[in-house]
Amino acid sequence: MTIAHRPGALVGRPLPPGPADFPGSPLATAFAQPTLLGLFLPIQAGGWSASTYPRTTDWSFDYNKALTLQAEELGFDLVFALSQWLPKGGYGGVFDGQALDSFVATASLAAVTSRVLLISTIHVLYGPWHPLHLAKFGATLDHISGGRWGVNVVTGHRAIEHEAFGWSRIDHDRRYELAAEFVEVLQSLWAAEDNFSFDGISSWKLKDAFVTPKPRYGRPTLVNATGSDAGLAFAGRYSDIVFVTSPGGGTIGTALESLPAHTAKAKRAAAEVGRSVRTLLNPLIVSRETESDTRAYYDAIVAHADPIGRFTRFDSDAQAWKGQVDRGTLARSAIGGNMELVGTPEQIVEQLVALKRAGVDGFQLSFYDFAPDLTFFGERILPLMTQAGLRA
Repeated sequence: MTIAHRPGALVGRPLPPGPADFPGSPLATAFAQPTLLGLFLPIQAGGWSASTYPRTTDWSFDYNKALTLQAEELGFDLVFALSQWLPKGGYGGVFDGQALDSFVATASLAAVTSRVLLISTIHVLYGPWHPLHLAKFGATLDHISGGRWGVNVVTGHRAIEHEAFGWSRIDHDRRYELAAEFVEVLQSLWAAEDNFSFDGISSWKLKDAFVTPKPRYGRPTLVNATGSDAGLAFAGRYSDIVFVTSPGGGTIGTALESLPAHTAKAKRAAAEVGRSVRTLLNPLIVSRETESDTRAYYDAIVAHADPIGRFTRFDSDAQAWKGQVDRGTLARSAIGGNMELVGTPEQIVEQLVALKRAGVDGFQLSFYDFAPDLTFFGERILPLMTQAGLRA
């Protein structure tokens, strides 16, 4: 029987192998690509863009299933989506609050896909989550998907969401201490060959717990989105992929100025504990065949900017976005994404190459009108990425 009773007893010990350490695993196969390619599914009303310009983008499961199958056919490496627990009306306007749950939605895709990695975003500190629940659910999904399921570990910054579960918002660095213990317990359960008992710094306790089936590649893929010192330290120790934003803002010029130091910091945090991580950025692509057509599409989206829908509706959101992305204008809100890439297919690839040189290892793409824009990306931009050495 494995027992860890001392608070913090698991943190700092040697970590078990991750999926990237197994040749031929889905994650190792994805990492063999020169650049990771993902799709940020729009499982929430409005997608990422506060604009009322007509589009097909829809939060329904059928729409997102079709996008996932299309992305898999195009050779995308992974898909995932956000998780939110907002009051009635969501962020307002086009962001009216209608949204699927990320965990259930992406888990459901395991039965209809065969190659693409499926990453569920989960707020591990909200409400009733217990690491034994997630260890069992995750091991089951790993079995169903053939090792293609993973978790985007989120600690939650919105006070309104913590309060929805009857909690007070937890201090920032404390959230990462608790999340670290949560992940340590997960990994112990996935690796343990005997019963596992635990009593640590959190309220989670386990006595003679055991999880089957065991994940086939050590553990599921782990991702987290962060930019803080505490968050990067967490990512460096546990994550395979760290989802970053541009500290300098959402346009290509400011992003290229700020990202090299930021991506280097994320990778240094992993190197300090003898690991490596891949950085993933979320650009929203606006592209048409010619510059004039691209500008017309961009201008039409901005002209229909929704003055109500705002990702910064809640105080905790406004603080989280501060200094990371420039959502201060209607234009940026209308286009959306953590940053925007605008141009012809050739210009988009030039920008992606520049971001790669700035230390970005992969792109989790968003679009304004997802279905047709993804089709255009596959037909016109993806072949140019291959020519540029971004994809094999």
